[in-house]
Amino acid sequence: EMWEKAIQLSKELADMYENKVFDYEGLGNLLKKRATFYENIMKAMRPQPEYFAVGYYGQGFPSFLRNKIFIYRGKEYERREDFNLKLLTQFPSAEKMTSTALPAEEIKASPKQYVQCFIVKPVMNLPPNYKDKPVPEQILNYYRANEVQQFTYSRPVRKGEKDPDNEFANMWIERTTYTTAYSFPGILRWFEVKQVTTEEISPLENAIETMELTNEKITNIVQQHTWDRSLPVHPLSMLLNGIVDPAVMGGYANYEKAFFTEKYLQEHPEDQDKIELLKQQIAIQMPLLAEGIRIHGEKLTEQLKPLHERLTACFRELRRKAEKQYGVITLPPTLTERKPSRSGSVVLPYIMSSTLRRLSVTSVASSVASSSSTSSDSASSRPGSDGSTLEPLLERRISTSSRAEELPMKDDGDNRICKLKRKEWSISRSQVIVEKE
Repeated sequence: EMWEKAIQLSKELADMYENKVFDYEGLGNLLKKRATFYENIMKAMRPQPEYFAVGYYGQGFPSFLRNKIFIYRGKEYERREDFNLKLLTQFPSAEKMTSTALPAEEIKASPKQYVQCFIVKPVMNLPPNYKDKPVPEQILNYYRANEVQQFTYSRPVRKGEKDPDNEFANMWIERTTYTTAYSFPGILRWFEVKQVTTEEISPLENAIETMELTNEKITNIVQQHTWDRSLPVHPLSMLLNGIVDPAVMGGYANYEKAFFTEKYLQEHPEDQDKIELLKQQIAIQMPLLAEGIRIHGEKLTEQLKPLHERLTACFRELRRKAEKQYGVITLPPTLTERKPSRSGSVVLPYIMSSTLRRLSVTSVASSVASSSSTSSDSASSRPGSDGSTLEPLLERRISTSSRAEELPMKDDGDNRICKLKRKEWSISRSQVIVEKE
């Protein structure tokens, strides 16, 4: 099912048939076969494999495994329990480690065998010609688990006193990035980890990333239902219910209590831009949720009618509050229109390109360089930092002609008007238009 690889090889063969051996009949058959590859990419379901990080610690292992970490590509639908069982069967005297942290030196120097195994997430390495373009979701799914060489594992770390009313306030994330010797898939199902870097993500940065990923999930499932009306509605129901119903996830009140306070701004004045970014993500989520609820209403059944009524009521209140506090963002209608001439993602590149850039570009320098570049990387990849992400969202809202040489900045407190230059959009986070009641 590696149809992308098959397409590359078929192009090489096509050149041979057409220009070297002049086998037009073989060329025709080859092109028909290539057409099926493209159709399979868009229509066939391909399960994404899990990736496992396995560490072999202790002097009891042979030298090629001793105190080394490997990334394994699991088989289709292979669970971690099954993988662990297979792993311990190969080393019956090994002791399974329960912690995912790096082991102490005494464990590495021990004459025994210790095996550490946990699931890691592949870091998507999107080809340059796909970035910031309306690429169909079916094409992107291949790169979420293939052509990957970096993998991350995140674990929560609490700092300071625990707040019983709000767990987000001191929830830091320790993220470890593993870089393998070769990219997956390869000739082997496992490759050795050649570099390990660790960085800490602050509670506010974690909240921003969580919102971005949530918006991406909404976008993906909305566009899937937009282009395939036969999909079951239950996954959409579960996703919407988990976000809209405050009794399920607590709503945005947790972020408001943790970050949107005068006390937090006084203690962390350097986080002003990040707070504005989090508010933008909340505002962006409103039209995405509205589109999801609209599709949910179109596919409504009698059994789901009470749930849909509750979703609608909860979203109405949520949207009223969010638009009043965080502004209104209107998606261009072309992003959600169904066109018979194409299929796939149209919203994703406009809303989620910041997430894609962040996931596809990870520092492979030393851990010090990785830590020092965290703030600069996030600043350059978040929406609005260079205008590339929010331009399509704001394009319909700014009627000023781009032919104007330069317009003066106008700021009346509630409405901020962007400065425009010839053939250049310069939109920063502080200049995003915000409509308030």
